Amino acid sequence: MTAHPETTGPADPARLDTERMHRIYRHLHANPELSMKEYATADFIEAELDDLDIAHFRCAGTGVVGVVHNGEGPVVAFRADTDALPIREETGLEYASEAVGTLDDGTEVPVMHGCGHDTHITSALTAARVLVSDLDAWSGTLVLVFQPGEETAVGARAMVDDGLWNRAPRPDVVLGQHVMSLPAGAVTVSHGAAMSMADSLKVTVYGRQAHGSQPQASVDPIVLGASIVTRLQTIVSRELDPRSPAVITCGTFHAGFKENIIPGKAEFTLNIRTFEPEVRDQVLAAVHRVITGEAAVSNAPEPLIEELYRFPQCYNDPDEAARVEAALRAGLGEDRVSEGVPDMGSEDFGELSETIDVPSVYWFFGGFDPVDGEPPSNHSPYFAPVMEPTLATGARAAITGILAYLGAGNDRSGD
Repeated sequence: MTAHPETTGPADPARLDTERMHRIYRHLHANPELSMKEYATADFIEAELDDLDIAHFRCAGTGVVGVVHNGEGPVVAFRADTDALPIREETGLEYASEAVGTLDDGTEVPVMHGCGHDTHITSALTAARVLVSDLDAWSGTLVLVFQPGEETAVGARAMVDDGLWNRAPRPDVVLGQHVMSLPAGAVTVSHGAAMSMADSLKVTVYGRQAHGSQPQASVDPIVLGASIVTRLQTIVSRELDPRSPAVITCGTFHAGFKENIIPGKAEFTLNIRTFEPEVRDQVLAAVHRVITGEAAVSNAPEPLIEELYRFPQCYNDPDEAARVEAALRAGLGEDRVSEGVPDMGSEDFGELSETIDVPSVYWFFGGFDPVDGEPPSNHSPYFAPVMEPTLATGARAAITGILAYLGAGNDRSGD
């Protein structure tokens, strides 16, 4: 195993206040909030920033932005997402969530940090504490973006629309990270696509209701919907270049109320994932063509296709990714850092950089002990990263990525 480098700067593990870091994490894990409803979480973050004398402002209701000016140099934005999921936690942890929340439609649901955003907040707050305690080690401006609503793909756009980059210094680069079902302590950085784009659609197909004994009097929307769902799979298998990955998933299908009634409509939802903008356009056009074409063949009315949400491209600028990866290898150890591959998961992180046309880098770090067997995936009720070395890795990776631009000896011209 490669020896880890001796560090004496901000990325030195000894600089981390482990007790405080763990206390923050336990609090956040036990008190999750749903997307765009992260009011107590935002209050907590603001209190931590106040304790560090970091100036901050609210953005998009529950977003928090902290700004640290520390002399001449580049401007680096570091983003941590803050929302949780409507999941009942089943980890058995002593600090497991028992929280409940209310969806936009009024449904009361259990809430859990089932995607590790509590880890992201903790890492960012810990990194901020270390960096402001050693201002002589770096210069430039750090913008801390605590973003709501990632899970619903609205938070980043809401912050931008609320004037994020008019109110905070415009960054030269935007950085972010995500805990994943990887071995704890490991970090991966992709060059190019980091995560897929995603489009979710709700489709309503219409028919003609009739008694189940009189199918000739009906236009059956269930048969129509089933044909559409089946035909959609041929888009990937028969229309796309095999070297262009894509996934089309039908996640829900609802129709009717009684077994002897052919219903008047059916509703289903689709999730589409692609890496390349031109492939996204091709697949979406084909999806619309198949849906309307199958309806026409079935002598049914024109279907209704509604967009539920749209995740942007999460793309790592290759040059900046190489810069960050080199810094992480030097700071965390060669054996802990590797080049990653694109993930079919999706993120709205890219919205923060795309809208102002600056590069971004987004990396993953692990949170599970490999000796415990197959780890649960993100969004599982059993998703519970081991606190260490996960939190220390997340904090040190954040510090190291930021110092790749703001640290002593780096080019401070702002590129």
